[in-house]
Amino acid sequence: MSKMVDIEVILDEKYVDPKVTIYAKERTEQVDNIIEAIENVSGADFPLVPGINGKNMELLSQRDIVRIYTSGRKLIIQTDDNSYFSAKTLSNLETILNNDRFIRISQSEIINIRKVKKFDISYSGTIGVIFENGDRTWASRSRVKDIKAILKKYSE
Repeated sequence: MSKMVDIEVILDEKYVDPKVTIYAKERTEQVDNIIEAIENVSGADFPLVPGINGKNMELLSQRDIVRIYTSGRKLIIQTDDNSYFSAKTLSNLETILNNDRFIRISQSEIINIRKVKKFDISYSGTIGVIFENGDRTWASRSRVKDIKAILKKYSE
């Protein structure tokens, strides 16, 4: 298997901003590295998200966030390495999140679709979400149609 990347540039006046499409047999670390490199160069990452950990406030890159959810009356921002609290509401954060990366799966949870290992659609009427880090959550029945539409977009 070659580690070479075949790059083709097509100039077309109909595109105001560059559009990048990656073709690969499967999503690999190399593909993720290419995506991250393009995001870094283009400045495409959306605003940093403030998270509170103890007495410290950190600014979190959206690409590091696995999911954002409410637990009781607290809003939790989960990354691969840590969990943070936020004083913002889920709706407030939803307005600044990259909608190509994040989807709302219930009234109380937004997930980073790029941190999902697989969607389990074997249960009748609902969708299980298994993250790369092994965590699991469920989409609400009212969001199943929206999630299936997003999954269809990714599979095309």
